[in-house]
Amino acid sequence: MAVEQIKMPQLGESVTEGTISKWLVSVGDKVNKYDPLAEVMTDKVNAEVPSSFTGVIKELIAGEGDTLAVGEIICTIEIDGGNAEEPLATGSKQTETSGEGAVAVQVDQGNKARYSPAVLKISQEHGIDLTQVSGTGAGGRITRKDLLKVIESGNIPVAGQKVEAPKASEALPASKQEVAQSVSTPAPSVNIPVATGDIEIPVTGVRKAIAANMLRSKHEAPHAWTMIEVDATNLVEYRNSLKDEFKKKEGFNLTFFAFFVKAVAQALKEFPQINSMWAGEKIIQKKDINISIAVATDDALFVPVIKNADEKTIKGIAREISELAVKVRTGKLKSDDMQGGTFTVNNTGSFGSVQSMGIINYPQAAILQVESIVKRPVVVNNGMIAVRDMVNLCMSLDHRVLDGLVSGRFLQRVKEILENTSKSTTSIY
Repeated sequence: MAVEQIKMPQLGESVTEGTISKWLVSVGDKVNKYDPLAEVMTDKVNAEVPSSFTGVIKELIAGEGDTLAVGEIICTIEIDGGNAEEPLATGSKQTETSGEGAVAVQVDQGNKARYSPAVLKISQEHGIDLTQVSGTGAGGRITRKDLLKVIESGNIPVAGQKVEAPKASEALPASKQEVAQSVSTPAPSVNIPVATGDIEIPVTGVRKAIAANMLRSKHEAPHAWTMIEVDATNLVEYRNSLKDEFKKKEGFNLTFFAFFVKAVAQALKEFPQINSMWAGEKIIQKKDINISIAVATDDALFVPVIKNADEKTIKGIAREISELAVKVRTGKLKSDDMQGGTFTVNNTGSFGSVQSMGIINYPQAAILQVESIVKRPVVVNNGMIAVRDMVNLCMSLDHRVLDGLVSGRFLQRVKEILENTSKSTTSIY
């Protein structure tokens, strides 16, 4: 008999950890290859982890509610030695392909250790001798966070000197401790008095993941913010003239949001600098224009992606918005629906908001908040005052990647497209 390991898979682009929300098997259960073993929550998706082997569950290493890094062992399976099968892509090979922030791959292969690309990159940049570092990951593996702690401590290891990664409470400034804790360990309890009638609400794995990603974005990306005012009167009249017939014919709503997403996708094609990501020593300008949209449930926020939005019609975008929203609210969103986003458009106006400052969806370079369309008195070209449908577009940007000039021109172009949307200039098909 042989014992094989099942590891935490990477369930989405930039996902570095997942939370076991529910075990679907128990120790001693017989499972077949591809049978679901556990339900896992991340900041991007809820999914089932399939078995990579046929065998009997030997040990559940992680408990329900535990959060593990991509590549960490969640359980073991006992299989017949003669019936060993190739593991699934999300199984034992996962640690070799895990993304930034994931645990290092450290496997003994003839006295040669293997590390993740993120670990190797940091060690090369700072001259760290990895053989002199003790990791805090499972089995003593070196993680990206271990190296960041070593760098912050100022105690860079040299040959012949054994250096242990400092604990989160040592050597790190408070802000760095917060980031490390939010990514890898539960946040420390805060001593808040609880009075009679107060309700204590446990923080779910999804909420923890959202908090960690938002904290990372705010700490790592220097946020700048800008806003532009758009006269959407023509757009409102055009959409309202079509919406009833469109719904009857197509079976889903023609929303204002679809027009905004289309305008943003068109402007991104003309200003590709906005469609970029920070990658340390370089900026990656993405070829595909994939628009992430925020969809909220009662207790979580998901960010599915409209792929190649610049190639889709307004009708096509409206259909995808409707389908993705239904998937989120019925729990049918898949990991592929969450991957590849290059720019985020958030429909904050649906809540009546007229001005907001969004947190960038890391590692993207910007996020656009589409606020509520409201009727306001406006001075028009002839100096007269008229009631117009106005909307604010609020953009948060990563100032490492983008400057005010290109961001301002991008917003001006979005404004121009929207203000010139009408029956005579714009087709929804």
